[in-house]
Amino acid sequence: MSFLRLQDVHYSYGNKHLIVDAVNLELEKGKFHSILGKSGCGKTTLLKLAAGLLVPDKGSIQLQGMPIKPSEKIGFVFQSPTLLEWKTVIENVLLPVSLKRKVTKEDVEAAETLLALMGLSNYKKEFPTMLSGGQQSRVSIARALIQTPSMLYLDEPFSALDAITREELQNDLLRLCELHQMTVLFVTHDISEAVYLSDRIAVMDKGRIIYDLSVDLQERQDAEIRYSQPFNQLCLQIRTAISGGK
Repeated sequence: MSFLRLQDVHYSYGNKHLIVDAVNLELEKGKFHSILGKSGCGKTTLLKLAAGLLVPDKGSIQLQGMPIKPSEKIGFVFQSPTLLEWKTVIENVLLPVSLKRKVTKEDVEAAETLLALMGLSNYKKEFPTMLSGGQQSRVSIARALIQTPSMLYLDEPFSALDAITREELQNDLLRLCELHQMTVLFVTHDISEAVYLSDRIAVMDKGRIIYDLSVDLQERQDAEIRYSQPFNQLCLQIRTAISGGK
C-alpha cells in the first residue's frame, strides 16, 4: 500500500477554472518526492490538496489508507516562514503544541534538540526580526517537525534565499528527513533543487502530471555531485519534459 495516494484528483476555483486535472500520484514511505513545474501549473494547489488543506472536487486522497485530514501526522512548511514576530524562536517552534495543550518540559527539550540540529541553539530566545532569511526558514522547518510528523509538505521554502544558503538548507532538510524517517512532498520550480533532494520527481503542466522520474544518486549530500555528469543528465531530462521535448 502506498503511504500517500492520490486517485483521479480534480480541483477548480469557483467550479470554472480547472487547476488540478485527473491527477494520480503514489508516494512511497520514507522517500523524498518533488513536484516540479512552471509557475501556474497547479503544483501548490496539488500540495495543499495532498495535505488536506483543500478538498478535491472529485477523487480521493489517502494517507496510510485513511482519508487525508490535517493532523499531528502532517507538517507543512510554507513559502514564507510565517513566524510570529512577538514570540521568540523557541516559542515559534513550540506553537503547534501550545495551540493544543500545555507545553511540557519534554516539549521544550524536543524544541531545543531541533534548534541544535538546525544550528540555532544560540538564537532560541531571539525574536524572528533578529534572524536572517535562512535562519527564519530553519525555524519554520523546526516548527513543522516539533510533533514528529510522518508526512512533511514543503511549498518552495527556499525560493527567496541566496544560492549558498539554499544549498545549506537543502542539506539540513535531507539530514533531518533521514533522521526522522519522514515521507516528504516538496514543491519547487528549481530543476537542480528537485534533482538534488528527491528520490522521485513528478512534472506538472496545466494541472496534469506529464512526466515521472526516479532519481538514484549516490552520496547525495556531497556538493560536488551537483556538477557531475549523472546529475546534469537528470536535470536535462526534467528540463526537456517541462519544455515539451523542445
